[in-house]
Amino acid sequence: MPPPELKVCAVNRHFRLAVAALVLSVLARLAWVLLLPNGMNFVDLHVYMDGSAGLGSGNLYDYTDASKTPDFPLPFTYPPFAALVFYPLHFLPFTFVALAWLLLTMAALYGVVWIALELILGKEALREQHWRTAAVAWTAVGLWLEPVRTTLDYGQVNVFLVLLAMLAVRSTRWWVSGTLIGAAAGVKLTPAVTGLYFVAQRRWLTAVWSAIVFAGTVGLTFLITPGETRKYFGELLGDATRIGPVATASNQSLRGSLSRILGHDVQTGPLWIAAVLVSAVLAVLAWRALGPGDRMGTLIIVQFFGLLASPISWSHHWIWLIPTILWLCYGPLRAAAGARILAGYWLVVTLIGVPWVLMFFQPTIWTISRPGILSWLGTVYTAGVLVFYIWVIRVGRISPVGAVDRSRAQEPHPAR
Repeated sequence: MPPPELKVCAVNRHFRLAVAALVLSVLARLAWVLLLPNGMNFVDLHVYMDGSAGLGSGNLYDYTDASKTPDFPLPFTYPPFAALVFYPLHFLPFTFVALAWLLLTMAALYGVVWIALELILGKEALREQHWRTAAVAWTAVGLWLEPVRTTLDYGQVNVFLVLLAMLAVRSTRWWVSGTLIGAAAGVKLTPAVTGLYFVAQRRWLTAVWSAIVFAGTVGLTFLITPGETRKYFGELLGDATRIGPVATASNQSLRGSLSRILGHDVQTGPLWIAAVLVSAVLAVLAWRALGPGDRMGTLIIVQFFGLLASPISWSHHWIWLIPTILWLCYGPLRAAAGARILAGYWLVVTLIGVPWVLMFFQPTIWTISRPGILSWLGTVYTAGVLVFYIWVIRVGRISPVGAVDRSRAQEPHPAR
């Protein structure tokens, strides 16, 4: 057995290597942005800034930006509350906002990794140096996975929203958790699915308060700009085609996958409804297999269901795959047969960026591919989630590791 001094030196060396990897990743990303011809595109950030400038004018939802995407002029697709949040940004120089957004997104990713490890292992474990090293190292890796890569390319808001959801789950105060989720849903509707997590954990007051806060964001914007609020929630909500081409390879929802396989948009018809119902049953059974003590596992199951059921779940929406990989590697089912295979699957698929690669085989983003190998390859995320659910159902209640470790990161009793 090596002496303690050598162990300490090894741990410190690993930490320095992890920090060096993260610093190099950040610098490489900055070089990408500053030196490549299209590095400063940030197409979605342009929409956030320029689109929100029209808040209150009556033209918020008439705005489009085709400067970087001539085949699809990008509209402002978020609720009016998002425009209110983004509104101050248009007073600042775009380059300054873009670089600050980039750095803050990478910092938020570290927060996501840290909280994921905390929810999996417990707060005490994160005091150990090797877990701090793991947090830094996984952040460096995460920067090169497709959901984060494309989020950084577009200047998207996804990592911030995931961080808000994880902070909400981490908190035991109902008003903090509910406010974070309600506000996040006011910016972009998708975080609202986190309310199902609070229902699963029987945090009823938190779930109700998050709905009240979301309603408050709607009420606030109705007072500021009633016409645009009515237009969004009365006319535009649910119009997936306005958000983008439903069947393009980067849409990894059930609707996108089914549409590519069948060669036409299935819309929200019987086939889509049946697929969502099957996913809901599998999600409930997977949650039951885990039990309520596994906060990270429960949150992943809920978020995956939201991504499957949403009409459009772009590949950059799938930031939740990073906590999933961590949960599979370090969570209560880590020793179960298949855990490392699933973790490896998600790691390989996101490092390659399979949906991104498949987009090069599309004549246009509007062309729905006919049945064939490329269509089936385009189910890499949706099929992966369904397999994940089935695996959790199979091993969740029989794994001895799960039985032992469920007590490690139990949800604290919520503060009243």
